[in-house]
Amino acid sequence: MTVRAAIRDEAGRPHRAPRRKQTFRRFALWPATILLVLLTVVPMVNLFAMALAEITISRGRTEWAFKPLANLGLLLDDTLFLTATWNTLLFVVLSVSVELLLGIALALLAASVRRGKGLIRTVTILPILVSPVAIGAMWRLMYSYDFGLINQVLEALGLAKVGWLSETSIALLSVVAVDIWHWTPLVFLILFAGVEGLPREVIEAARMDGANRRQLLRHIVLPLLAPAIAVAFIFRSIAAFKVFDQVVLLTGGGPGTSTEVLSLRLYKVYFEQNAMGYGALLSVVTVAMILVFLLTARLGMRWVEARDV
Repeated sequence: MTVRAAIRDEAGRPHRAPRRKQTFRRFALWPATILLVLLTVVPMVNLFAMALAEITISRGRTEWAFKPLANLGLLLDDTLFLTATWNTLLFVVLSVSVELLLGIALALLAASVRRGKGLIRTVTILPILVSPVAIGAMWRLMYSYDFGLINQVLEALGLAKVGWLSETSIALLSVVAVDIWHWTPLVFLILFAGVEGLPREVIEAARMDGANRRQLLRHIVLPLLAPAIAVAFIFRSIAAFKVFDQVVLLTGGGPGTSTEVLSLRLYKVYFEQNAMGYGALLSVVTVAMILVFLLTARLGMRWVEARDV
């Protein structure tokens, strides 16, 4: 007699509930699996196919020609791609690092407040709720050389005006500042939830053992916040690599190519130059760069954790 045959209910009949539950779970996953394949796998396969082809539109029809080396040659000869890659990496590193630092500081500060935490959260998330178009228009006015609020404050202090969006040396930093203002609240919310979930007994035990605030932050709070920090880092890094609306609304990639980023370069290649195959290749390269960046950051975090241990 097998084990399954030995499993019987009170009436002596074979007990088949576990098998039915397993069958139901398998079939219940099929709709989500099919939807995932249709929305992600199929477009990605089509994107890789486009990256290997030269696509032209003739007489209302799309014609594909398999020319992977042609697109690769365009990539190797594209000097603007290198500029856009450097600007994108600089944008990601600066914006995400500052947002994480500010998010951690604001989360710890808000967690230490006994009253008004709900009001603090509500006020803090307001920048997230504003439309990107409104944010671009607002900051463009604030950065205006002649009428901007920032330059008016500088003039009132006796300082010279600054071309925040017209000087190649600081245009990208101006866009980074807008991104920090816009997305630090998201990092704050993620880390604030992590701080609120910290085990209080561990912190109190460390205090009783004589740990000061610096030691608590370094050896207790930050290690326990590592999962929340990793989530915030991944979300913001992926979004920062795809930055588009802020650059278009504030600088349009200028002055010159000082704020040319990968997403803007891809847009110009695909929609303005109609080089759809090469644009698809740029998309694939961008996805690969994001994966490499996240993997490198993960390995760096593990190395830091190993050194602390």
